[in-house]
Amino acid sequence: MGKYVLKRIGYMILVLFILSILMFLIYNLLPSNRAYTDARTDMNAMKQMLRDKTDEEKEQKFQELYLEYQRRYGTDTKNMAVRYLRWVGLAPKYYGGYDGLLQGNFGYSQELKDDVINVVKEPMKNTIFINIFATVVALAITIPLGITCAVHKGSKGDQAVQVGTIIGYSLPSFIICIVFIWIFCSLLGWFPPSGMKTPGSNYTGWAWFKDRMYYLALPLITMTFCSLGGMTRYVRASMIDALSMDCIRTARAKGVKEKVVIYSHAWRNALIPVVTLVVGWFIGIFGGSLMFENIFGYNGMGKLMIQSLRTADSDVIILLQLFYVAVSLLGNLIIDLVYGLVDPRVRVSA
Repeated sequence: MGKYVLKRIGYMILVLFILSILMFLIYNLLPSNRAYTDARTDMNAMKQMLRDKTDEEKEQKFQELYLEYQRRYGTDTKNMAVRYLRWVGLAPKYYGGYDGLLQGNFGYSQELKDDVINVVKEPMKNTIFINIFATVVALAITIPLGITCAVHKGSKGDQAVQVGTIIGYSLPSFIICIVFIWIFCSLLGWFPPSGMKTPGSNYTGWAWFKDRMYYLALPLITMTFCSLGGMTRYVRASMIDALSMDCIRTARAKGVKEKVVIYSHAWRNALIPVVTLVVGWFIGIFGGSLMFENIFGYNGMGKLMIQSLRTADSDVIILLQLFYVAVSLLGNLIIDLVYGLVDPRVRVSA
């Protein structure tokens, strides 16, 4: 197992390395130049000091500032290999220091005027909070519901659930968001349509938590509802297959209690296909929900990604995409390892 994990980690590093090169080359084709922008900003700030200078002297001063910023940011060469190594932190910059990803320098947001790591911190906390909450609630509902529908296959309750899950699964998520806003905000007036806290409030402790949950209630309800359809049907189908196995019929013929048959024998066999979806859900909490966060005005990773794409904030975009790639690779490894924990018959080999 240890050898297999090390081998997979090696593959993950290789894939991440190749994709980082591709992303770096793509985003260096964008018409943005931080060194040029900062040099021009400094020139505007020194307008009064340079008012007696000739145009040639002003241009010379600008070129000096431009070159200084290029050397500071590691873009003073057209050699893309050198620039990539500087960006990663494997090659020194002009003045001899290493200042790249490996040293904790994840770039600078031109739009928000702050380091990317500071820009990402708060949205990531918000995204993890709301997605973990919604995922746990959805699993607490869908797993028992799917098992019950499989055990009572064909009953009226099963048929009603199937109709409801088909509707929930078929409707686009943005339509469900709009309908829920209309019902809970416009008609009933129970929840606010967007935002994360009461405007102008500065609550702490329990008051802060209640205010936060008041604003998060509608997004959580909507996200949970959108997750019910697919997961319930998935658990139901897996349990139906498991309940038709020969070992289940044998256990029932031996007089094993029905609860033991369902939750000990059948559920363990049904977990193999379900675990892929469940682990994928948990891994996906870091990516954010683009649709939900934008509709409900929630400051999360998905909303930050959309804003960065609209403003061509390349340093933020490339860091978020590298993060998503790393999380996806890690998620695939976790899924393979969980298979072995769920079913001892599954073994991995190097």
